[in-house]
Amino acid sequence: MKDLEGRIDQLIDVCQHLRHENSSLKAEKQGLTDEHTKLVEKTRLARSRIEDMIGRLKALERG
Repeated sequence: MKDLEGRIDQLIDVCQHLRHENSSLKAEKQGLTDEHTKLVEKTRLARSRIEDMIGRLKALERG
């Protein structure tokens, strides 16, 4: 019976550890998702600025 109680206690400890780890991983994933969204927007803005600069350079070449 004591063996069974000990194993149950170990399982409870493992479950608590896994819950904590899962929570941490979810928070990390959300942070990475947020960072990715910001980087995608920065990339879009940079691309737009570069395209504008190219357009102005082409206009200067013609003019």
